[in-house]
Formats: sequence, structure tokens, C-alpha cells
Amino acid sequence: MMLGAIAGDIIGSIFESKNIKKADFDPLFQINATWTDDTVLTLATADLLTYGGSYADIYQIYGCRYPFAGYGGGFFQWMKKENPEPYNSWGNGAGMRVSPIGWARDSIDDVLAEAERSAEVTHNHPEGIKGAQAIALAVFLARTGEGKEHIREQIESRFDYNLGRTLDEIRPNYEFDVSCQGSVPEAIIAFLESSDFESAVRLAISIGGDSDTIACMTGAIAHAHYGKIPETIVETCRKKLHKRLLPVLDEFCERYPDAG
Repeated sequence: MMLGAIAGDIIGSIFESKNIKKADFDPLFQINATWTDDTVLTLATADLLTYGGSYADIYQIYGCRYPFAGYGGGFFQWMKKENPEPYNSWGNGAGMRVSPIGWARDSIDDVLAEAERSAEVTHNHPEGIKGAQAIALAVFLARTGEGKEHIREQIESRFDYNLGRTLDEIRPNYEFDVSCQGSVPEAIIAFLESSDFESAVRLAISIGGDSDTIACMTGAIAHAHYGKIPETIVETCRKKLHKRLLPVLDEFCERYPDAG
């Protein structure tokens, strides 16, 4: 989860404004690849799950601490308000930051409830909540040993997402889409078609669109399913992270060891 989501974000960051419609790009980490708002807010979620607090407070704290990480306009305005209120967003920000919950909660009901709590402080539109719940549940099912077909069936039946499409069908006409309903299913399909962690991230990026966020969501599920991430990817991500973010990552992974 933690490193899977972060790796997806960093690897995909360079392609958000320069989409690439193939998976065999080289090198894996392009020049200037960096962490973005996906990483910042994923770690904010991990911080809350480790130490407690309010989702609204922690997202504001992290957002204001790293103000140039590339937040969406609605969130950027929200994080600066004295008394922020949800703004009915259906954007994929709810899905990009939710993956720690799939590691920190131990039943489907608890995962879904916690994912809703994390989403509703900003993304209280039904599609925003649904997107967060779908990613958190996929991570939970993957890390508890459920296979890909069971994950597919659970996500389709609970959230009415069409996961029967293939990336080859999606890729040619897929465009930039920051909605949960237009990116969460695609991220899950990329995981379903993958053969290992790296291929999952590469496939997510190959779709195009909001590449870092799609790869962040795909990477989180792939890490939970495949287990350990190649050490070279881990080392590169840790080197790129801001030093202030590393203790949050490490403390969460100490509490939830499989998330490392």
C-alpha cells in the first residue's frame, strides 16, 4: 500500500501532462519524476491511522505544509479555509489517498466505513465516496489473500463498476478524467491485467489521463496483492521523498508491517 501507492505516484508524475500510451517506456523513473499530492495525502491518511485525529485537520495540515504538490483547485481552496466544509466533489482525490485504510482495518465493514469517513470531509458526493471505498476494499481484499477474480466480483457487485473491459479497449480513446467514476475502475483494471508490481504501474500509466493518480491507486492494490516491491524501486522512492515524510511512512509500516 504505502510504498506501492507512492511508487505509482512518483513513476506516473512525469506523464500526467505528457501522456504515454504504452507500457514499455524506459527508464521506469523518468528524469524529474517526483512525489505529488497523491503521496502527501496518502501519508496524511497514514498519519491519522497511526496517531488519531480528524481527517479534515490532517488533510489541511499536510496540504498547507506542502502547498505546491499539485492539488486540485477545489481541494487547494478547501485546505486554506478556517472552517472547511465538504464541497461535493466526485474527484479521484478521495481514491488516491485512501489506500492506508485497506491495511489498517480488519473487516470489510470497517474498511468501507473508514473510507467513507476519509472521503466525506471533502468528497461527499456519492461517486467520491464510492471511489474511495472501492480502492480501500480492493487493497483490503488483496492483502488478505483474495484472488483477482474475487476482487473483481466484489468491486463490480458493490459499486457497479464495469471491470469487464480490457486496457486495449480503453486505451485508444481514454482522455484525462479526474472523476472517480472515470479513473477508479481503470486503475483496478490495470491491476487485474498485471503480472507483477512493476507491470501494474506500467499498465496504469499506459492508459493515459491522470497518470500519477491512476498509477497511485493501481500501485496500492498491486503492492497488497503481490507483496514485496523490488528493492530498486523502494530505494529510489525513499531517496525522492521529502525527509519529513519518511518517519510517517516508517511508523505506519512498523505498526502495519506488511505495508512496508
